[in-house]
Amino acid sequence: MKSAETGNMSNVRFNHLLRGACLMWFWQAVFAFETGNKLWEVPTPHFASSSYHNASWHWEPYSECHHLMERARISADIPPRLDGTWVSTRCEIRPGPEFLTRSYTFHTSRQFRALQHYYTDSNCEAPIYSLIIKGRIRLRQASWITHGGTEGEHHLSKVGIVVHSLTAMQRLASRLPQICVDLTLSRMVPGKLHEMYNTRAGRGCLVAMGFSMMEMGLIRVETRHHYHGGKVQELFLGDIHTDWTQRTHYRPTGYQQPLQNAMHHIHPCPVCALVYRSSEHRPPLLSHSPTAPLSLDGLWVSHRCEARPAVLFLTREFTFKPNKHAWEGTYRHYSDPACSQPTFTLRASGHYAQGNPSPKVSGAVELVFKVTQVKVTALEASTAKMLNRARPGKCGWPGDWEIGVERDLAPTDGCTVLGIKLPHKEYELFKTELNHRKNLLLFTGERPTDGSNPDRPQRRPTSFQAPMVLCSERETPPTYGSGFNSKQVQSTASGTERLAELVILVFGLTMFNYFCVY
Repeated sequence: MKSAETGNMSNVRFNHLLRGACLMWFWQAVFAFETGNKLWEVPTPHFASSSYHNASWHWEPYSECHHLMERARISADIPPRLDGTWVSTRCEIRPGPEFLTRSYTFHTSRQFRALQHYYTDSNCEAPIYSLIIKGRIRLRQASWITHGGTEGEHHLSKVGIVVHSLTAMQRLASRLPQICVDLTLSRMVPGKLHEMYNTRAGRGCLVAMGFSMMEMGLIRVETRHHYHGGKVQELFLGDIHTDWTQRTHYRPTGYQQPLQNAMHHIHPCPVCALVYRSSEHRPPLLSHSPTAPLSLDGLWVSHRCEARPAVLFLTREFTFKPNKHAWEGTYRHYSDPACSQPTFTLRASGHYAQGNPSPKVSGAVELVFKVTQVKVTALEASTAKMLNRARPGKCGWPGDWEIGVERDLAPTDGCTVLGIKLPHKEYELFKTELNHRKNLLLFTGERPTDGSNPDRPQRRPTSFQAPMVLCSERETPPTYGSGFNSKQVQSTASGTERLAELVILVFGLTMFNYFCVY
């Protein structure tokens, strides 16, 4: 299914448009220079260890599903406070697919100890091996690319592995080069810790396993303060590249699904307790929960402001009509991690066909989506200006874009600037499950990190985006992030405008690399 997320505005898919797109962004930058705007003047402080200060972003999320969500105030400290243990709340699915649970402990000395447990199945019932990772982490500065995130630098000291059975050893051996099998696996004993890496030894076999801690290159911590008392803390670490060959050196610009603080997590959370009590010798064995049958009928919405690679913040809203095999998606894009500063809204619609159960991810279903209509509304001047500079007949009619006015892309068969082509077909992966409150969640396929298009079955996703929640009430979605107040960004309106220019002008081409219709 081709997502309307800007994360798929891809010039990778439209290489023949690259020259024109680059020229457009060049003139946009020239315009900013001539008007005296500094493209790199971003209101994010350069942190030094001696001058760290507690700075929070506060926003009041308004949920379209009042009956499903508790009202809460969310703050994000910059720099983030990592001290404590952070754990998975469910069996995690990474691209590949890989199935794992994580438990990361950070100390005030900057030392960290991470446990990663890998499984054969998407329910995390059959463990293969566990990794114990030790090292140091240093927080550097606020990210210039992903607003609201902090850049991190890690150094590994040791990585150990415990394989949990002979069958697991055979399974692991099938994934490794013969030299790793001869030098590493041949010396392993199931249930015994074996050191795979230290400061004197190389990490070739770890790389062959797809191991990387590059996720620590981008960090964000959010705290949800509930009005009835109590709080939940979540740790967002950098996203994992969807291409296995790229993941060991990819510098993240988006986030994975968050870990929760073991002391401040959602209650009840049986998985949290199991993961917290686990060790490299005793991986958590999660109880099998019946998979909810895929029933898409109704309205599904984001339950938080979502982050995507390449400076993207958005909320999503899907409506499905199974009796007509029809769908409609609304994507609201913002320039900030609180989803309080809207840039544009996109509405896409079309039809879909449901296929067979996934052979790779248990409980997931394969689908094929066709996008037949897309409408876009520019919500700030930079976006409208950019769209008006598109080649005539390539993105609506020139000079047609106005702030707050919705435009149909059908007359020009899409919009080359946004990477949208109509009609369009995409191969998708869906899964539904119940959360801790027995509310139904919808997981849709994760978008390729490089912006490529899953327009063939072999490019179908193997992992998922953030879940969406089913609404039983049809309410008019208001703007997220009302009441946003930043103590970190002590800037005037002009400073905010410069930030928007940075997002739109400097990283705009990268942002559109990830745009897709649905």
